Amino acid sequence: MKLRVGYELVYECPQPTPMMLMLNTHFSHAEEVVVPDVLVVDPPVPIVQYRDGFGNLCSRIVAPAGRISLSTTALLEVSGEFEARAHDGRQHPVEDLPTDCLVFLLGSRYCETDLLSDIAWQLFAKSAPGSDRVQAICDYVHRHITFGYHHARPTKTAWQAHQEREGVCRDFAHLAIALCRAMNIPARYCTGYISDVGLPPPYATMDFAAWFEAYVGGTWQTFDPRNNAPRIGRVLMARGRDAADVALSNNFGQTTLVKFEVHCAEE
Repeated sequence: MKLRVGYELVYECPQPTPMMLMLNTHFSHAEEVVVPDVLVVDPPVPIVQYRDGFGNLCSRIVAPAGRISLSTTALLEVSGEFEARAHDGRQHPVEDLPTDCLVFLLGSRYCETDLLSDIAWQLFAKSAPGSDRVQAICDYVHRHITFGYHHARPTKTAWQAHQEREGVCRDFAHLAIALCRAMNIPARYCTGYISDVGLPPPYATMDFAAWFEAYVGGTWQTFDPRNNAPRIGRVLMARGRDAADVALSNNFGQTTLVKFEVHCAEE
């Protein structure tokens, strides 16, 4: 199945503003790319690209005063089947985990494992270890939080989402990640596109999405507490400890986002 993904973001900058951007598809999709997502900046400015400590492709620009448009479109050949759960879902003892998994056991900016540890053990100590426990966490988060864009707040943490019981997809992901880490399961935050292919209408306005991956069965496996169901056409852009590591843009000066459009649909 061919999937068209992309976006247009327009910022208003009262002065020249350095920006760090994370707006490309992840290299794990390289074999699926038919047309690459080249970042287009209007007005044109120099772009310097690098990979961060998590392997995400990042771009540096200095936006001039006035309006600047960031856009791209890409075409990928992806599976037309719904996601399938991996067969091996065993949980690994902490002492047997690969070293690069250990950072994803620790608390982070939006995932306060210290505040949620007791709650996690009270809720999930009797669940089967491994992917079954991760799914039990997803089921709980899916039921516990009410979704709504008006509940969004850039400073909201996993603990606050648990207390307030409302949020957006990043809050679902943060809470599930924190609960997994509290249960000694490495979990990392993911952001990207999720299509509506295969789902009945009506369709919500397309947006970037958040989910997470847990290390079980010797691999990083995808879990989605917001939707809590397999999807067709999930395209990763970036991974990190939480949303602080994968912000679409970090702007070093005053900016106003005046346009935000995302598309992800079957070609």
